[in-house]
Amino acid sequence: MNAKRAKTPTSPTTKLFVLDTNVLMHDPLSLFRFEEHDIYVPMMTLEELDANKKGMSEVARNARQSSRLLDEVVTGAEHHMAHGIDLSGPSRKLATGHLFFQTEAINGVLPISLPTAKADNQIIGVVMHLGQKFPKRPVILVSKDINMRIKARALGLEAQDYFNDKVLEDTDLLYTGTRELPANFWDSHGKGLESWKKDSRTYYRIKGPLCPEMLVNEFVWQEGPQPLQAWVRVGAGKTAELETLIDYSHAKNAVWGITARNREQNFALNLLMNPDIDFVTLLGQAGTGKTLLTLAAALTQTLETKLFAEIIITRVTIPVGEDIGFLPGTEEEKMTPWMGALEDNLDVLNKPAETPAGPGGSAGTYGGDWGRAATMDLIRSRIKIKSLNFMRGRTFMNKFLIIDEAQNLTPKQMKTLITRAGPGTKVVCLGNIAQIDTPYLTEGSSGLTYVVDRFKGWAHSGHVTLQRGERSRLADHAAEVL
Repeated sequence: MNAKRAKTPTSPTTKLFVLDTNVLMHDPLSLFRFEEHDIYVPMMTLEELDANKKGMSEVARNARQSSRLLDEVVTGAEHHMAHGIDLSGPSRKLATGHLFFQTEAINGVLPISLPTAKADNQIIGVVMHLGQKFPKRPVILVSKDINMRIKARALGLEAQDYFNDKVLEDTDLLYTGTRELPANFWDSHGKGLESWKKDSRTYYRIKGPLCPEMLVNEFVWQEGPQPLQAWVRVGAGKTAELETLIDYSHAKNAVWGITARNREQNFALNLLMNPDIDFVTLLGQAGTGKTLLTLAAALTQTLETKLFAEIIITRVTIPVGEDIGFLPGTEEEKMTPWMGALEDNLDVLNKPAETPAGPGGSAGTYGGDWGRAATMDLIRSRIKIKSLNFMRGRTFMNKFLIIDEAQNLTPKQMKTLITRAGPGTKVVCLGNIAQIDTPYLTEGSSGLTYVVDRFKGWAHSGHVTLQRGERSRLADHAAEVL
């Protein structure tokens, strides 16, 4: 598309996208994400970028990055401003459209009911003006602000969300990490079946139509007269290898006194307790046992098997990435109010062991209340609570890193956290994508959805979506009916 054609766009094939500020502040690289279509940046968008550039928050960092990127694109192309700046060079062929800036004053387009002092309305005015200027061309407002999109549509303009950050359109399609095998599985996959035993596990090598779909570390199960619970060790090919699981629902395999209460919890404990798995994601509604299972596995591997040096827990304090404020005390003490869930779970894990009375007559209770208090102190000395704000540039060696409420992280923040892992560190992300508190993040664009989708099929990561709540009959019923 040459500059002349860009100046008087008559081709309806390429669209003209008008960018709202929040798109650039959400993803600075959004300039290069519109492929062959053209982009228009109103003057008000630049004004708002300038107003939001101060501070240490994620939004301010993104505003500064967007400004730098725009500066790079504009430098040396001042003479082409009216014709549009070709993006294929700066974007290294990712985008082939043109970038236009508002180079003229636009007046009198908006209805009287919309006050022009408001930045959003001025951007809507730009979209209306462009729609009148290029009647044969689709002019679309791109904004992450729902109310702005509603306003634009009410005025008969086309508006849409910024979709490029969305991993999935429909979270029902999100990888669950588990697969129920059909009833005829062994008939259709049993031809030339190989089976062997190693370290008290049974392995099966199978061939059949499902093998190319099976991902590494995906859990497969089948109910019936011969129930099977296994996970895929080699998959996505003509043959697949299955390995049977350790049964954590049996008391002899209890993890810090905790046993799996359902199938998915058993899958989760197999991931959490396996030293070959470096990255685990657990999704699930409130009360499915995400934090409890993770803490039990962390304590066992830190205090009993000494696989990790200490446990580090971090969670998103909404507002995300802002200063954690004028609470008194150290970083650890400031984070304590956010860590109620941790305290609740430690109480469960450190309850007196429910063992029958021994020869001495007393039930085993960690040596009474004194012993319990001492155990709690020992556990607390190995658990460090950190704020997300101070994670950049750190490296964690031999740590068990738990990221709680991970659904409130953006993909960029998620990358910052996971890349902190040094040798011997295990990272576990917990969250419920139905409970997102961060503005402009949706189920499809959450950092948690992003990592689940990107990590599936890697040999050293695993994911399970926990289905059943195990808190109490009251909590289960409330989740159903309320």
